[in-house]
Amino acid sequence: MTDLPTLQSIDARTGLPSGEPWAASTPDQIAAAVNAAADAAVAWAASTGTARARLLRGLADALEANRERLVPLADRETALGMARLNGELDRTAFQLRGFADAAEQGAPFAVQDDPPVAGGPPAGRPRLTRVRVPLGPVAMFAASNFPFAFSVLGGDTASALAAGCPVVVKGHPAHPALSRQTVALARQVLARQQLPAGLIGFVEGAGVATGVQLVQADAIAAVAFTGSFAGGTALAKVAAERPRPIPFFGELGSINPVIVLPQALTGDATELAQTLAGSICQGSGQFCTSPGVIVVQKDAAGDAFVQALTTQLAGLSPHAMLTAGIRRAFDTGIARWRGTPGVRTLLADVAQADDTPRPCLAEVDAATFVADASLHEEVFGAAALVVRTGAPLQAIDVLRAVGGSLTVTLWGVDASANAPDPATLELVRTASQVAGRVLFDGVPTGVAVTAAQQHGGPFPASTAPATTSVGYAALDRFLRPVALQDAPAWLVERRGVPC
Repeated sequence: MTDLPTLQSIDARTGLPSGEPWAASTPDQIAAAVNAAADAAVAWAASTGTARARLLRGLADALEANRERLVPLADRETALGMARLNGELDRTAFQLRGFADAAEQGAPFAVQDDPPVAGGPPAGRPRLTRVRVPLGPVAMFAASNFPFAFSVLGGDTASALAAGCPVVVKGHPAHPALSRQTVALARQVLARQQLPAGLIGFVEGAGVATGVQLVQADAIAAVAFTGSFAGGTALAKVAAERPRPIPFFGELGSINPVIVLPQALTGDATELAQTLAGSICQGSGQFCTSPGVIVVQKDAAGDAFVQALTTQLAGLSPHAMLTAGIRRAFDTGIARWRGTPGVRTLLADVAQADDTPRPCLAEVDAATFVADASLHEEVFGAAALVVRTGAPLQAIDVLRAVGGSLTVTLWGVDASANAPDPATLELVRTASQVAGRVLFDGVPTGVAVTAAQQHGGPFPASTAPATTSVGYAALDRFLRPVALQDAPAWLVERRGVPC
């Protein structure tokens, strides 16, 4: 398959083209973007935290100054709504400034210094100074569902720049005009600060060839990806099969189980059901942390909760999905549930392809869910599968079947107990083994940008579960440790800033 010859901005609500199409990046243009990043890499790796912070804050300022132009364009291409998109722009500026603070405070330049000890090994040792060096140019694949926060100037770009790495952004064809506008602003900031344009490169193309060429380019040192499981695993294979394999930091989606323990349903379940329904439908279900599996015990309280959830979902109307392709995949996933023996539809009003989608809720028993691997696959959109358990320990079987998730939510764990009972302890232990973030309250949609955040889980949620793509630890992905043995004083005195 080759790239389509042109790109086109599409109105997400009408499906109609907006403006004139334009040509995708040619192989020569992709190579030029990578070469420009490579040319900028050495100097940027040796830059100070102050210089990196200045760039990141300048990018945040540019986004905010152009809000009135960017947000309506993003809304036209994504149908995510002005309120949501204004909030997302705020988040993007916040995380740019947060990474600026991290760089200025020295996070990329952490040093571990062990003084020499006289004598032979094992007690004796030379002086060892452990520092970190930037990997080099990062290929950054923008996501469809967050046109600001996980796109051109999103968290991957911010964290890579803070770590001292240039980026080459692969724009997402779901919001191509917005991507172009954002890149133009970034280039203005680079020019004002007299920084090389290659620090933030940009390529675009709707087919697979653009991404493959980018990942295969010799100068690319790492890949940051947020997107589908199929696309991510294909590119991870490309990265691994290079003559010199490179790390692939892929966030591939997740079904984010919510375990509703009987203790959570001792009162009126309506409020819980309303909260959960809103989370399932938020952004038309197009969040990587959208709750896709709801585990509820089969008893009278569980039945009442499931009925309340069905009622709450029936009253919600998700907006148009990001692209026609995402909508087709959603409809295919719902049809797969309908055709699976043992799955009972609770709510699935069929909507025509040109209408906004309707929320879907289906139900299956725990044994069937555990046995059928197809039910462990994400249905990206406003849909959830209720898994009914006959005993509390079956929830553990469900989590183990899932295998890997960005989040697991545990409702009803007793916070007042001095010590957990064995069943609760095993449930929490299992949740921690399969997820990057374990919630004991609230819903998984909404990911705080903070130092303690972990957004990444065991495969298939992500390809590098020891790393995060959200929060300030994200810059650690793009730094490689180096031990300096008996280094000269001038090198040690740089205090972790590469030479």
